[in-house]
Amino acid sequence: MLKKIKSDILASIKNKRINVFFLFLLLAFIILIFTKLSKEYTNTITFAIEKTNVPPENIILNNKTPLNITLKTHGFKWLNYYISKPKIKIDFGKDVYKKDSVFIWHKSKVYLENTQFNKNVQLLNISPDTLFFNFSANMVKKVPVKLDANIQFSQGYDVSKSYVLQPDSIVVIGPKKVVSNIDFIETSKFNLKEVRSDISESVKLKFPKNSPDLTYSTNAITLKATVEKFTEGTLKIPVTMLNVPNNIKLKYFPKEVNVSYYVSLNDFKSVLAKDFKVVSDFNKATSEQSFIVPEIETFPKVVKHVKINQQHIEFIIIE
Repeated sequence: MLKKIKSDILASIKNKRINVFFLFLLLAFIILIFTKLSKEYTNTITFAIEKTNVPPENIILNNKTPLNITLKTHGFKWLNYYISKPKIKIDFGKDVYKKDSVFIWHKSKVYLENTQFNKNVQLLNISPDTLFFNFSANMVKKVPVKLDANIQFSQGYDVSKSYVLQPDSIVVIGPKKVVSNIDFIETSKFNLKEVRSDISESVKLKFPKNSPDLTYSTNAITLKATVEKFTEGTLKIPVTMLNVPNNIKLKYFPKEVNVSYYVSLNDFKSVLAKDFKVVSDFNKATSEQSFIVPEIETFPKVVKHVKINQQHIEFIIIE
């Protein structure tokens, strides 16, 4: 028993020594890092260009122009530059001038050091010291939004009116040769299933690929629709024969056809037979047949999926 207690005590002392050793090792490492980062270093790093106040009537064509800058600063600042890519702001309202078909940026080291860096950073060199930004005249075009959707309703439900897109069109701005070929902007594929209540959903737009010079007034639209309970209705509608020559007497049957349709319960009573018109065009008859296919010429706006149940109107020419 005494041997076990003695062994446990020695192990505990040994573990504490190990823990203290690693603690001092960690503190030494932290001190070393802070010492290194506190020193000044000279290095060259690539800065991205952040363009501000670009005239709306122009678009910059070379968007990825880099700027190599040699700096002298302490390690903490360098660590920040390596973590997040640094940028130089170029204000197109005051930092550039226009010549022919380019914007020109030409600034001294002193100007850049005083406006873009704090006092702990010394700017040693800029390469290149002049930047040229090609630009093109922008074209502004308003184009409609086209819905790409697969919406499935629960049994007995449907949309009572047309889908509403807000906005139903957007403004596209960019080079004329690109924008002039855009006739519409389509939404991303949108799917809904088992719908039985009103729709109000945000839908993203699908923009042309490989066109980074284009800008858009919005990147999403709102899809809205009123969803109601629907039922099927059927009415007998008289058939009107069209384009029968004056020198021909014609008998045709049936005189009436059954027309079925889909309508919301709220509008069911408002649908009347007089709101439908079914016609048969004699000009569409051929010598090989004695029937004409009836067609629906008019029907109420509140109904959908209108269908004539009889497919043939038989006729006889009386001499």
